[in-house]
Amino acid sequence: MNILVCIKRVPMTGTKIILTDDAQAVETRHLGFTFSPHEECAVEEAVRSLEKHGGTGTVLTLGSKESDEQLRYALSMGMQEAILLETDSEWGPMATANAIIEAIKASGKTFDVLMFGNEAADTGGYQVGIRVAQALDLPCVTGIKGLELNGNSAIAKKEISGGHEVYEVALPAVFTVKEGLNYPRYPSVPGRMRAKKVAINTTKPAAMQEGLSKLQLRVPVEEASQVEILGQGASAAPKVVELFKNLGFLA
Repeated sequence: MNILVCIKRVPMTGTKIILTDDAQAVETRHLGFTFSPHEECAVEEAVRSLEKHGGTGTVLTLGSKESDEQLRYALSMGMQEAILLETDSEWGPMATANAIIEAIKASGKTFDVLMFGNEAADTGGYQVGIRVAQALDLPCVTGIKGLELNGNSAIAKKEISGGHEVYEVALPAVFTVKEGLNYPRYPSVPGRMRAKKVAINTTKPAAMQEGLSKLQLRVPVEEASQVEILGQGASAAPKVVELFKNLGFLA
């Protein structure tokens, strides 16, 4: 079984987001980089499936040459091969999907399972996996939180309001993964050492004209929270009771 997982290098934004002066990107001078929890779950699911069924796992990313950091992390989790589509700037979903499609064709492999994060952690486009599936004429199940591979078919589960939807699709197929599909492993020391020795297949894809262009980024206006101190100790009890009554918690 051949499995392809596509990931994206994104900044770690655990604190306040600061934009560059031209509002075209997130200021990353003092930030580390990672890939999204959705994609980390996709890598983990691929590794588990390979451990069970055998085969080869390939991780792919499109981005700067520094993206090999994220590729090697995925390799340290258990993936076996890596492809870097090196670019000098961030590409939109149409160009990204086209580059991935060309890389798949150039690899000479037939991938039984193609996995993407449900959406990019930075742009939230929800597009690349679906575009790849459509171009390759493959079935696609989005937002999955359960996956079982059975030879030439797969059963995928996604959460909906009040329950689940279950899909059975023939392989090869595309799946976009949501965080919660599994609990990703932490790479072992031998895994990290092995990942350092893997040769990354690097190519520079030709850019294409996008249908949309980015004008600028905006940071949402922060809403200040209001805090009222009701008192200290037992003296605050009457005000707490009054507050609960006003909120409808007490009759």
